[in-house]
Amino acid sequence: MTKEEEILDFLSQNVFDPILSSPQASKELKNGVNYTIMRLKQRDAVGMVSYYWSAIVGTEKSTEFARQMRQEGFTRFEEVIDEFRDRFNDNWIRL
Repeated sequence: MTKEEEILDFLSQNVFDPILSSPQASKELKNGVNYTIMRLKQRDAVGMVSYYWSAIVGTEKSTEFARQMRQEGFTRFEEVIDEFRDRFNDNWIRL
């Protein structure tokens, strides 16, 4: 598994898949998840990690998306921050 696949797998299991597989998730939320996945796939592992942290810090678009995720009852990037930070750290990137 590549580093990029590992990051996507982690985010899919913890954030994306529960939304995409939920009949209760709104169309807008599912579209946002698919857009996020597409944007992540355009990056290498370093870029994916950077994208994640940018989403945490928040642009107007990402903070609204995170708010919608919370309102609909789904896990957000912020809620997996500790595991993400521990797993995808600088040492992992360099390996």
